[in-house]
Amino acid sequence: MQHQAQQTLSGKGGRTGWMVLFGPALIAAVAYVDPGNFATNIEAGSRYGYALLWVVLMSNVMAMLIQAMSARLGLATGKNLAEVIRERFPKPVVWFYWVQAEIVAIATDLAEFLGAALAFNLLFGLSMMQGAILTGIITYAALQLQRFGFRLMEIIIGAMIMAIAGGFFVELFLSHPDQGAMVKGLLLPSFPDSYAVYLATGILGATIMPHVIYLHSALSQNRISTEPSQRNKVMRYYRLDVIIGMTLAGLVNMALLALAAATFHRHGYEEIVSIGESYKMLAPLMGGNMASYIFGFALLLAGLSSSIVGTMSGQILMQGFVRFHIPIGLRRLITMVPAIVVIVLGVSEQKALVASQVILSFGIPFALIPLVKFTADKKLMGNLVNRPLLSVVGVAVCTLIIILNAYVLFYSLFE
Repeated sequence: MQHQAQQTLSGKGGRTGWMVLFGPALIAAVAYVDPGNFATNIEAGSRYGYALLWVVLMSNVMAMLIQAMSARLGLATGKNLAEVIRERFPKPVVWFYWVQAEIVAIATDLAEFLGAALAFNLLFGLSMMQGAILTGIITYAALQLQRFGFRLMEIIIGAMIMAIAGGFFVELFLSHPDQGAMVKGLLLPSFPDSYAVYLATGILGATIMPHVIYLHSALSQNRISTEPSQRNKVMRYYRLDVIIGMTLAGLVNMALLALAAATFHRHGYEEIVSIGESYKMLAPLMGGNMASYIFGFALLLAGLSSSIVGTMSGQILMQGFVRFHIPIGLRRLITMVPAIVVIVLGVSEQKALVASQVILSFGIPFALIPLVKFTADKKLMGNLVNRPLLSVVGVAVCTLIIILNAYVLFYSLFE
């Protein structure tokens, strides 16, 4: 792998070297199109039409910045974010970070399991419990493929996200969206009401995923061996990888919100905010069952692929923060429990999915603050240290997220 990368950096065999470096952002992008995104984007599109498209756009731009910084940290230090926090923060703070990161991981798994289980229910008539168990079995089996090399996992997950994207682009084309309204929703920021701010924070939490900030740095650490003089060149490849991966994820999210706006909102079905209702209503509104089937299989792929990535992230969190390792099968079993509890209690999957995304949003600053701090440290980062402007933008993004989270807390307590 090292030989191939050095060929690329010296101007030979560029195609081979690009393939060596390509992949981490696609793995991260899967988490940006998980069932939580389905829930928040469907509700946003059905309630407010295209009005919140700009939130998806801005969230995706922020995600590009953050994921690029995460890759930069892994490349510069040879360590992932959790490991750097463990080395540089006091031990009680490290344990706090691990606990809150695990809570975020649980919220992530909740959304992924519920989404995949719901897809099995809608497509094949399985019960939610049967769907959750089948999801656990499939994701565990897929995770075993890591023994054949991580490259195979990247190819499989990359194929999944491409299939999800293709399905939604077809659906959007068939729904005949209002292009003028789409452009307005993208370029003119607005909040129709106070609930739209709450929903926007859910979109932000579903887009900028805390566990993937940790994961991306791990996927980039020690991926290839380079001299310090070559690292800026490698970082340019990583940056392009991020742009491609995050752009694809952003387009999928925009297509999903626009699909809900073009079908449900346009026909006056503004109260269709759940994934199950969406699946059932797409066929009559779009004139055929194929629309529902495409939606259902995209949901299934999103749930399965993001569940795989979530388990990988959980392992990295535990090993990075507390140097503890448990068998992947045991971790998969443990993280299934919250979803099974939700199913047994009969909690609305839509409410659980949206709430999980808000929890994710609260976890973002805990990952983002140290990421900005570390990548601005010249001694730690060397020639890959952030430029001052990049650090300022990172601080601004983190501040915005904290303000939005404070609003959500106020809204939840007093509305």
